Amino acid sequence: MKKLFFLLALLSMQYVNAQKKSTRPADPLAGIDTLLERILKDRNAAGFAVAVIKKDKIIYAKGFGYRDYEKKIPVTPNTLFAIGSCTKAFTSSLLGLLNKENKLDYDKPAREYLPELQFFNNEMNNGVTVRDMMCHRTGLPRHDFSWYLFNSDSRDSLLQRIRYHEPTAPLRQTWQYNNFMFLAQGMIAEKLSGKSWEKNIKEKIFTPLGMTNSNFSVTDLAKAPDASLGYTLYKDSLIYPTDYYNINAMGPAGSINSSVNEMSNWVMTWINSGKFNGKEILPASYTKEAMSSQMVMSSGMPDPEIPDAHLANYGYGWMISSYRGHYRVEHGGNIDGFSASTSFYPNDSIGIVVLVNQNASAVPGLVRNSIADRLLNEKPIDWNGRTNQARAKAKKAEKEAEATVISNRKSGTAPSHAKNDYTGLFNHPGYGTFEIINRNDSLFLLSPNDITWLRHYHYDVFEGITVDKKTGIDSTQKEGLKINFQTSTAGEISSALIPLQPGLKDIEFTRKSKPKELNKEALSRYTGEFEFAPGANVKFYLKGDKTLFAFIEGQPEYELVPVDKNKFDLKVLPGYSVLFEENEKAEILSASFIQPNGTFKAKKK
Repeated sequence: MKKLFFLLALLSMQYVNAQKKSTRPADPLAGIDTLLERILKDRNAAGFAVAVIKKDKIIYAKGFGYRDYEKKIPVTPNTLFAIGSCTKAFTSSLLGLLNKENKLDYDKPAREYLPELQFFNNEMNNGVTVRDMMCHRTGLPRHDFSWYLFNSDSRDSLLQRIRYHEPTAPLRQTWQYNNFMFLAQGMIAEKLSGKSWEKNIKEKIFTPLGMTNSNFSVTDLAKAPDASLGYTLYKDSLIYPTDYYNINAMGPAGSINSSVNEMSNWVMTWINSGKFNGKEILPASYTKEAMSSQMVMSSGMPDPEIPDAHLANYGYGWMISSYRGHYRVEHGGNIDGFSASTSFYPNDSIGIVVLVNQNASAVPGLVRNSIADRLLNEKPIDWNGRTNQARAKAKKAEKEAEATVISNRKSGTAPSHAKNDYTGLFNHPGYGTFEIINRNDSLFLLSPNDITWLRHYHYDVFEGITVDKKTGIDSTQKEGLKINFQTSTAGEISSALIPLQPGLKDIEFTRKSKPKELNKEALSRYTGEFEFAPGANVKFYLKGDKTLFAFIEGQPEYELVPVDKNKFDLKVLPGYSVLFEENEKAEILSASFIQPNGTFKAKKK
């Protein structure tokens, strides 16, 4: 009887073991499609794509929603999106390759490799190293309006603006994100290699990784057969198309367009210590250093609901964090119409890429975390539900705050000048030039990318309301960027102060009147000798056909720029001008020099 019992027990164990061997482990991503569809709907996004990487394979890749919302063309894993600042890790990798070739030392001053780069002061010129730029610790804040509002096709032009960008912290004291420092890295790579940043990325990264459809400009993006359009969320509920933003010269900081399938090859390279399909793409020594903490991003205690998220540092083009006890390397990206997240967990050999056609979207983080919870065998958190609750709470708080806000606007005030007096060109050497015009008795600010209506706020302060190219002016907008016009001692509008960079005084744009075209015949009316007093004369004369000059004995000659009827600005002296007076026959009688210390009149001889 005992023998029979033992035999039955043995057979039972063998059956159980056989069942265990034949039973496949549960799919951690089972049912994930339903959740991702819910995120798409709740966040009012047009579409997104996601890819999941395990070691050297893509284990999941899918598109959700539409790449063209109006035509209902679906997103695929091969759809191209703008990846924004996920570009930064590509740019720093070029410096890692140059370091391997002994052409670059991270800890040498950046100006040794790029002498054209100049900072706000000599301490920065002599002290800022390549490493400082790679991990955002130069002391410079973002100064993003410099390139975003005043775009340029010239990298040299953008680089020259940096010398006028004031720091807000000492070198290496504080982590401050700065796109210009990645522009400079791209230009260092160009200088040391003799090739453009784009060609370097294509030859050294795209081609060996098989990223054949990825590109560097919105022009190429628009031509691609499977490319997404960009969208924004209008009034929290309407999916609204937006134009591509041409990053142009700022490319090394964020101009790459790619798909989740091709970005997966990039993530595999990092998971496998710089190798792809067994071939070295990046030095293992570089990848280790790049995804290690180089600078503390922020201090503070973890979220009580996620107590093991206790790390917030920066490497080289990567953000380093702790996610539920797992080491995470990640970078996000945002540009008009698009958001992105590229992340991997090196100790777990897992990577996740999320690309979305909605700017400033919460979708990348929600999708990434929802998938990571399952792959890392952590109890899933309802990230989407949390966001819904937080959004409802924020809306309620916003309404309550509206009832308690007291405006500092002074009612019953008026501008000190006529509208035409505010017009002209306004320039700051670290930002650029905008023009203010008077159109249909309204003031508008024209920048290279936008038109902004200037609504009077109080006194000489106006607020900017963006003019949408499709919907026009949103007059219901409650607040706009404040522009504070300044007056010179001569009583003329001399500059405009705009709060474009937190932590610094308002950026001052100096005004100069817009030059007017006058031919030789028109300018000849103003030539001749004029007398301030006996023995004190000024002479006006032409050089060439289009340039009027003034000469006062004992002073240099001054070039005059026509800006209004009978009015000229002195080109090299802001705030100084000449106004000619004429009679009924349009004959010039006198010239008044208007300057900060008074007006001086000279009669024509």
